[in-house]
Amino acid sequence: MSADNGRSNVMRTAAVASVSTISPITLTAGRPAGAVPRDGFGRVIDYLRISLTDRCTLRCRYCMPTHGLTFIDDESLLTAAEIQIVAEAAAGLGFRKIRLTGGEPMLRRDILGILERIRAVDGIDEIAMTTNGARLAEMAERLAKAGLNRVNVHVDSLDAERMPRLMRWGEPESIMAGILAAEAAGLTPIKINVVVARGYNEEDVVDLAKLSVEHPWDVRFIELMPLGGGEEANFSIDRYVSNVSVRRRIEEALGPLEALANSDPSNEARNFRLSGAPGRIGFISPVSEPYCGTCNRMRLTADGKLHLCLLHDDEIDVRAALRGAGSLDVRRSAVALLLARAVAEKPTGHALREGVHTLDRRMHSIGG
Repeated sequence: MSADNGRSNVMRTAAVASVSTISPITLTAGRPAGAVPRDGFGRVIDYLRISLTDRCTLRCRYCMPTHGLTFIDDESLLTAAEIQIVAEAAAGLGFRKIRLTGGEPMLRRDILGILERIRAVDGIDEIAMTTNGARLAEMAERLAKAGLNRVNVHVDSLDAERMPRLMRWGEPESIMAGILAAEAAGLTPIKINVVVARGYNEEDVVDLAKLSVEHPWDVRFIELMPLGGGEEANFSIDRYVSNVSVRRRIEEALGPLEALANSDPSNEARNFRLSGAPGRIGFISPVSEPYCGTCNRMRLTADGKLHLCLLHDDEIDVRAALRGAGSLDVRRSAVALLLARAVAEKPTGHALREGVHTLDRRMHSIGG
Protein backbone atom coordinates (compact mmCIF):
# COMPACT_ATOMS: atom_id res chain seq x y z
CA MET A 1 0.00 0.00 0.00
CA SER A 2 2.81 2.46 0.79
CA ALA A 3 4.27 2.07 -2.70
CA ASP A 4 0.85 2.66 -4.22
CA ASN A 5 0.31 5.74 -2.06
CA GLY A 6 3.68 7.18 -3.05
CA ARG A 7 2.97 6.57 -6.71
CA SER A 8 -0.50 8.08 -6.41
CA ASN A 9 0.82 11.27 -4.79
CA VAL A 10 3.26 11.84 -7.65
CA MET A 11 0.66 11.08 -10.34
CA ARG A 12 -2.04 13.12 -8.66
CA THR A 13 0.27 16.14 -8.41
CA ALA A 14 0.98 15.90 -12.13
CA ALA A 15 -2.68 15.38 -12.95
CA VAL A 16 -3.81 18.36 -10.87
CA ALA A 17 -1.12 20.51 -12.46
CA SER A 18 -2.34 19.61 -15.93
CA VAL A 19 -5.95 20.20 -14.93
CA SER A 20 -5.19 23.71 -13.71
CA THR A 21 -4.07 24.72 -17.21
CA ILE A 22 -7.39 23.85 -18.87
CA SER A 23 -9.09 26.98 -20.20
CA PRO A 24 -12.79 27.74 -19.83
CA ILE A 25 -13.14 27.57 -23.64
CA THR A 26 -11.82 23.99 -23.68
CA LEU A 27 -14.15 22.98 -20.89
CA THR A 28 -17.28 24.40 -22.48
CA ALA A 29 -16.62 23.53 -26.10
CA GLY A 30 -17.20 19.79 -25.71
CA ARG A 31 -14.70 16.99 -25.36
CA PRO A 32 -12.06 16.30 -28.00
CA ALA A 33 -12.69 13.14 -30.02
CA GLY A 34 -11.62 10.09 -28.04
CA ALA A 35 -10.68 12.10 -24.93
CA VAL A 36 -11.37 10.45 -21.57
CA PRO A 37 -10.37 11.50 -18.05
CA ARG A 38 -7.86 9.27 -16.23
CA ASP A 39 -7.07 9.24 -12.54
CA GLY A 40 -3.72 8.98 -10.81
CA PHE A 41 -3.73 5.20 -11.25
CA GLY A 42 -4.38 5.29 -14.99
CA ARG A 43 -8.04 4.27 -14.68
CA VAL A 44 -10.51 5.77 -17.14
CA ILE A 45 -13.16 7.65 -15.12
CA ASP A 46 -16.10 8.28 -17.43
CA TYR A 47 -19.15 7.31 -15.34
CA LEU A 48 -20.86 9.80 -13.02
CA ARG A 49 -23.40 8.66 -10.45
CA ILE A 50 -25.64 11.53 -9.34
CA SER A 51 -27.67 11.13 -6.16
CA LEU A 52 -30.91 13.12 -6.34
CA THR A 53 -32.04 12.68 -2.73
CA ASP A 54 -31.08 10.95 0.50
CA ARG A 55 -34.70 9.99 1.19
CA CYS A 56 -36.19 6.57 0.46
CA THR A 57 -39.57 4.90 0.95
CA LEU A 58 -38.23 1.48 1.99
CA ARG A 59 -35.39 2.05 4.48
CA CYS A 60 -33.63 -1.27 3.94
CA ARG A 61 -32.06 -2.61 7.09
CA TYR A 62 -28.44 -2.35 5.91
CA CYS A 63 -28.90 1.13 4.43
CA MET A 64 -31.23 3.34 6.50
CA PRO A 65 -32.47 3.33 10.09
CA THR A 66 -36.12 3.97 10.86
CA HIS A 67 -35.36 6.78 13.30
CA GLY A 68 -32.82 9.44 14.17
CA LEU A 69 -32.09 10.68 10.64
CA THR A 70 -31.72 14.29 9.55
CA PHE A 71 -32.31 14.63 5.82
CA ILE A 72 -30.83 17.16 3.43
CA ASP A 73 -33.10 20.21 3.31
CA ASP A 74 -34.63 21.24 0.01
CA GLU A 75 -32.48 24.36 -0.34
CA SER A 76 -29.30 22.27 -0.07
CA LEU A 77 -30.34 19.78 -2.75
CA LEU A 78 -28.94 20.48 -6.20
CA THR A 79 -31.62 21.83 -8.52
CA ALA A 80 -32.39 20.40 -11.95
CA ALA A 81 -30.57 23.35 -13.57
CA GLU A 82 -27.50 22.77 -11.37
CA ILE A 83 -27.49 19.07 -12.20
CA GLN A 84 -27.53 20.01 -15.89
CA ILE A 85 -24.46 22.22 -15.38
CA VAL A 86 -22.64 19.30 -13.73
CA ALA A 87 -23.63 17.02 -16.61
CA GLU A 88 -22.37 19.55 -19.16
CA ALA A 89 -19.07 19.93 -17.32
CA ALA A 90 -18.70 16.16 -17.04
CA ALA A 91 -19.42 15.63 -20.73
CA GLY A 92 -16.86 18.27 -21.63
CA LEU A 93 -14.23 16.31 -19.71
CA GLY A 94 -15.13 13.02 -21.39
CA PHE A 95 -17.71 11.45 -19.07
CA ARG A 96 -20.08 9.35 -21.15
CA LYS A 97 -22.52 7.72 -18.71
CA ILE A 98 -24.68 9.12 -15.93
CA ARG A 99 -26.64 7.13 -13.39
CA LEU A 100 -29.32 8.71 -11.19
CA THR A 101 -29.47 7.28 -7.68
CA GLY A 102 -30.77 8.12 -4.22
CA GLY A 103 -32.08 7.26 -1.72
CA GLU A 104 -34.94 6.72 -4.13
CA PRO A 105 -34.51 9.04 -7.14
CA MET A 106 -38.19 8.96 -8.10
CA LEU A 107 -39.03 10.83 -4.90
CA ARG A 108 -37.81 13.94 -6.71
CA ARG A 109 -40.89 15.64 -8.15
CA ASP A 110 -38.75 17.09 -10.92
CA ILE A 111 -37.27 13.73 -11.98
CA LEU A 112 -38.64 14.03 -15.52
CA GLY A 113 -37.25 17.52 -15.92
CA ILE A 114 -33.85 16.36 -14.64
CA LEU A 115 -33.83 13.58 -17.21
CA GLU A 116 -34.79 15.92 -20.04
CA ARG A 117 -32.00 18.32 -19.11
CA ILE A 118 -29.35 15.58 -18.99
CA ARG A 119 -30.58 14.03 -22.24
CA ALA A 120 -30.04 17.39 -23.94
CA VAL A 121 -26.33 17.37 -23.01
CA ASP A 122 -24.11 16.55 -25.97
CA GLY A 123 -21.68 13.72 -25.21
CA ILE A 124 -23.71 11.80 -22.62
CA ASP A 125 -24.30 8.44 -24.28
CA GLU A 126 -26.29 6.67 -21.57
CA ILE A 127 -28.56 7.64 -18.68
CA ALA A 128 -29.42 4.88 -16.23
CA MET A 129 -31.20 4.85 -12.88
CA THR A 130 -31.09 2.69 -9.78
CA THR A 131 -34.45 2.42 -8.02
CA ASN A 132 -36.37 0.35 -5.50
CA GLY A 133 -39.04 -0.07 -8.18
CA ALA A 134 -41.98 1.01 -6.03
CA ARG A 135 -43.06 3.75 -8.47
CA LEU A 136 -41.87 2.18 -11.72
CA ALA A 137 -45.25 0.82 -12.75
CA GLU A 138 -46.70 4.32 -12.93
CA MET A 139 -43.56 6.11 -14.12
CA ALA A 140 -41.71 3.78 -16.52
CA GLU A 141 -43.18 5.07 -19.79
CA ARG A 142 -42.73 8.72 -18.83
CA LEU A 143 -39.16 8.09 -17.70
CA ALA A 144 -38.33 6.51 -21.05
CA LYS A 145 -39.87 9.42 -22.97
CA ALA A 146 -37.88 11.88 -20.84
CA GLY A 147 -34.62 10.23 -21.87
CA LEU A 148 -33.88 7.38 -19.46
CA ASN A 149 -32.18 4.39 -21.13
CA ARG A 150 -32.40 1.64 -18.52
CA VAL A 151 -32.91 0.75 -14.86
CA ASN A 152 -31.39 -1.33 -12.10
CA VAL A 153 -34.00 -2.46 -9.57
CA HIS A 154 -33.29 -3.50 -6.01
CA VAL A 155 -34.99 -6.79 -5.00
CA ASP A 156 -33.75 -8.82 -2.01
CA SER A 157 -36.58 -11.36 -1.95
CA LEU A 158 -39.69 -12.39 -3.85
CA ASP A 159 -41.39 -13.64 -0.69
CA ALA A 160 -44.04 -11.29 0.74
CA GLU A 161 -43.18 -12.27 4.32
CA ARG A 162 -39.39 -12.27 4.05
CA MET A 163 -38.93 -9.17 1.87
CA PRO A 164 -39.91 -6.74 4.68
CA ARG A 165 -37.27 -8.25 6.94
CA LEU A 166 -34.66 -6.50 4.79
CA MET A 167 -36.63 -4.08 2.58
CA ARG A 168 -38.82 -2.89 5.40
CA TRP A 169 -41.80 -1.56 3.41
CA GLY A 170 -41.15 -3.40 0.18
CA GLU A 171 -43.96 -5.27 -1.61
CA PRO A 172 -42.94 -7.94 -4.14
CA GLU A 173 -46.04 -7.51 -6.29
CA SER A 174 -45.61 -3.77 -6.83
CA ILE A 175 -41.87 -4.08 -7.44
CA MET A 176 -42.34 -6.88 -9.98
CA ALA A 177 -45.08 -4.89 -11.69
CA GLY A 178 -42.63 -2.01 -11.93
CA ILE A 179 -39.93 -4.20 -13.47
CA LEU A 180 -42.32 -5.53 -16.10
CA ALA A 181 -43.50 -1.97 -16.86
CA ALA A 182 -39.88 -0.88 -17.27
CA GLU A 183 -39.25 -3.74 -19.67
CA ALA A 184 -42.36 -2.85 -21.69
CA ALA A 185 -41.19 0.77 -21.85
CA GLY A 186 -37.83 -0.30 -23.27
CA LEU A 187 -35.74 0.52 -20.18
CA THR A 188 -33.50 -2.44 -20.89
CA PRO A 189 -31.40 -4.40 -20.22
CA ILE A 190 -33.07 -4.84 -16.83
CA LYS A 191 -30.69 -5.49 -13.95
CA ILE A 192 -31.89 -6.83 -10.61
CA ASN A 193 -29.68 -5.99 -7.62
CA VAL A 194 -29.83 -8.41 -4.68
CA VAL A 195 -28.09 -7.86 -1.35
CA VAL A 196 -27.70 -11.09 0.63
CA ALA A 197 -27.70 -11.03 4.44
CA ARG A 198 -27.03 -14.07 6.61
CA GLY A 199 -30.18 -15.28 8.37
CA TYR A 200 -32.46 -13.02 6.32
CA ASN A 201 -32.66 -13.97 2.66
CA GLU A 202 -30.08 -16.64 1.85
CA GLU A 203 -32.87 -19.05 0.94
CA ASP A 204 -34.24 -16.58 -1.60
CA VAL A 205 -31.19 -16.54 -3.89
CA VAL A 206 -32.29 -19.60 -5.88
CA ASP A 207 -35.71 -18.16 -6.75
CA LEU A 208 -34.09 -14.85 -7.64
CA ALA A 209 -31.52 -16.61 -9.83
CA LYS A 210 -34.40 -18.31 -11.67
CA LEU A 211 -35.48 -14.88 -12.93
CA SER A 212 -32.54 -15.07 -15.34
CA VAL A 213 -34.05 -18.29 -16.75
CA GLU A 214 -37.55 -16.85 -17.08
CA HIS A 215 -36.55 -13.40 -18.39
CA PRO A 216 -33.64 -11.77 -20.27
CA TRP A 217 -32.60 -9.99 -17.07
CA ASP A 218 -29.32 -9.74 -15.21
CA VAL A 219 -29.68 -10.87 -11.59
CA ARG A 220 -26.72 -9.58 -9.61
CA PHE A 221 -25.83 -10.65 -6.08
CA ILE A 222 -24.02 -8.00 -4.04
CA GLU A 223 -21.98 -8.54 -0.90
CA LEU A 224 -22.80 -6.40 2.13
CA MET A 225 -20.49 -3.43 2.70
CA PRO A 226 -20.35 -1.50 6.00
CA LEU A 227 -20.88 2.22 5.38
CA GLY A 228 -21.31 4.93 7.98
CA GLY A 229 -20.96 4.68 11.73
CA GLY A 230 -24.46 3.50 12.60
CA GLU A 231 -26.24 0.23 13.25
CA GLU A 232 -26.38 -0.50 9.51
CA ALA A 233 -22.60 -0.86 9.39
CA ASN A 234 -22.67 -3.33 12.27
CA PHE A 235 -25.47 -5.23 10.56
CA SER A 236 -23.42 -5.46 7.35
CA ILE A 237 -20.44 -6.83 9.25
CA ASP A 238 -22.42 -9.30 11.35
CA ARG A 239 -24.61 -10.56 8.48
CA TYR A 240 -22.01 -10.65 5.72
CA VAL A 241 -22.32 -13.53 3.21
CA SER A 242 -19.57 -14.20 0.69
CA ASN A 243 -20.64 -14.57 -2.93
CA VAL A 244 -18.67 -17.82 -2.93
CA SER A 245 -21.43 -19.17 -0.69
CA VAL A 246 -24.19 -17.62 -2.80
CA ARG A 247 -22.84 -19.14 -6.00
CA ARG A 248 -22.51 -22.55 -4.37
CA ARG A 249 -26.15 -22.44 -3.24
CA ILE A 250 -27.35 -21.52 -6.74
CA GLU A 251 -25.32 -24.21 -8.49
CA GLU A 252 -26.42 -26.90 -6.03
CA ALA A 253 -30.05 -26.10 -6.85
CA LEU A 254 -29.96 -25.09 -10.51
CA GLY A 255 -26.83 -26.61 -12.01
CA PRO A 256 -23.44 -25.28 -13.10
CA LEU A 257 -22.92 -21.67 -14.07
CA GLU A 258 -21.09 -20.93 -17.31
CA ALA A 259 -18.59 -18.08 -17.00
CA LEU A 260 -19.05 -15.29 -19.54
CA ALA A 261 -16.36 -13.07 -20.98
CA ASN A 262 -16.46 -9.50 -19.73
CA SER A 263 -16.29 -7.07 -22.62
CA ASP A 264 -16.19 -4.08 -20.27
CA PRO A 265 -13.28 -4.19 -17.77
CA SER A 266 -15.02 -1.61 -15.57
CA ASN A 267 -18.05 -3.87 -15.08
CA GLU A 268 -17.99 -4.68 -11.38
CA ALA A 269 -19.91 -7.95 -11.83
CA ARG A 270 -18.44 -11.32 -12.74
CA ASN A 271 -21.13 -12.68 -15.04
CA PHE A 272 -22.38 -16.23 -15.60
CA ARG A 273 -25.27 -17.99 -17.29
CA LEU A 274 -27.39 -20.98 -16.37
CA SER A 275 -27.83 -23.48 -19.19
CA GLY A 276 -30.33 -22.19 -21.75
CA ALA A 277 -31.08 -19.00 -19.81
CA PRO A 278 -31.73 -15.76 -21.71
CA GLY A 279 -30.49 -13.69 -18.76
CA ARG A 280 -27.30 -13.63 -16.74
CA ILE A 281 -26.29 -14.06 -13.11
CA GLY A 282 -23.70 -11.66 -11.77
CA PHE A 283 -21.65 -11.53 -8.59
CA ILE A 284 -20.49 -8.17 -7.23
CA SER A 285 -17.99 -8.97 -4.50
CA PRO A 286 -16.34 -5.85 -3.06
CA VAL A 287 -15.16 -7.72 0.05
CA SER A 288 -14.11 -11.15 -1.21
CA GLU A 289 -12.98 -10.07 -4.71
CA PRO A 290 -12.34 -6.31 -4.80
CA TYR A 291 -12.51 -4.66 -8.21
CA CYS A 292 -11.05 -1.25 -7.31
CA GLY A 293 -8.37 -1.56 -9.99
CA THR A 294 -10.90 -1.18 -12.80
CA CYS A 295 -13.29 1.31 -11.17
CA ASN A 296 -14.52 4.01 -13.57
CA ARG A 297 -16.94 5.86 -11.26
CA MET A 298 -17.26 9.26 -9.68
CA ARG A 299 -20.12 10.06 -7.30
CA LEU A 300 -22.00 13.30 -6.69
CA THR A 301 -24.09 13.45 -3.51
CA ALA A 302 -27.52 15.06 -3.43
CA ASP A 303 -26.10 18.04 -1.52
CA GLY A 304 -23.44 18.67 -4.15
CA LYS A 305 -20.30 16.93 -2.91
CA LEU A 306 -18.05 14.87 -5.18
CA HIS A 307 -17.55 11.67 -3.16
CA LEU A 308 -14.28 10.37 -4.53
CA CYS A 309 -14.76 6.68 -3.66
CA LEU A 310 -17.66 4.74 -2.20
CA LEU A 311 -15.44 3.24 0.52
CA HIS A 312 -13.56 6.44 1.45
CA ASP A 313 -14.74 9.63 3.13
CA ASP A 314 -12.92 12.10 0.81
CA GLU A 315 -15.19 14.75 -0.73
CA ILE A 316 -14.93 17.96 -2.77
CA ASP A 317 -17.64 20.63 -2.62
CA VAL A 318 -19.24 21.44 -5.99
CA ARG A 319 -22.37 23.20 -4.79
CA ALA A 320 -20.41 26.31 -3.78
CA ALA A 321 -19.07 26.64 -7.32
CA LEU A 322 -22.53 26.07 -8.79
CA ARG A 323 -23.96 28.87 -6.66
CA GLY A 324 -20.99 31.21 -6.92
CA ALA A 325 -20.73 34.47 -8.80
CA GLY A 326 -20.15 34.68 -12.51
CA SER A 327 -21.76 33.68 -15.77
CA LEU A 328 -23.01 30.22 -16.63
CA ASP A 329 -19.77 29.53 -18.54
CA VAL A 330 -17.67 30.60 -15.56
CA ARG A 331 -19.61 28.36 -13.18
CA ARG A 332 -19.52 25.44 -15.61
CA SER A 333 -15.76 25.83 -15.97
CA ALA A 334 -15.35 25.96 -12.19
CA VAL A 335 -17.35 22.75 -11.82
CA ALA A 336 -15.30 21.08 -14.54
CA LEU A 337 -12.05 22.01 -12.77
CA LEU A 338 -13.35 20.54 -9.51
CA LEU A 339 -14.49 17.40 -11.29
CA ALA A 340 -11.10 17.03 -12.97
CA ARG A 341 -9.43 17.54 -9.59
CA ALA A 342 -11.67 14.86 -8.08
CA VAL A 343 -10.67 12.43 -10.82
CA ALA A 344 -6.99 13.20 -10.25
CA GLU A 345 -7.34 12.65 -6.48
CA LYS A 346 -9.55 9.55 -6.64
CA PRO A 347 -8.14 6.89 -4.26
CA THR A 348 -7.93 3.17 -4.88
CA GLY A 349 -8.28 0.17 -2.63
CA HIS A 350 -10.09 -0.30 0.66
CA ALA A 351 -9.53 -2.01 3.99
CA LEU A 352 -12.84 -3.77 4.58
CA ARG A 353 -11.12 -7.05 5.40
CA GLU A 354 -9.19 -5.24 8.13
CA GLY A 355 -12.41 -3.84 9.59
CA VAL A 356 -11.89 -0.29 8.29
CA HIS A 357 -14.85 1.40 6.63
CA THR A 358 -16.30 4.85 5.98
CA LEU A 359 -17.82 6.81 8.84
CA ASP A 360 -19.20 10.08 7.46
CA ARG A 361 -22.07 8.88 5.26
CA ARG A 362 -24.51 6.00 5.14
CA MET A 363 -25.27 4.35 1.80
CA HIS A 364 -28.50 6.30 1.23
CA SER A 365 -26.63 9.62 1.43
CA ILE A 366 -23.92 8.59 -1.06
CA GLY A 367 -25.99 6.97 -3.80
CA GLY A 368 -24.35 3.56 -3.92
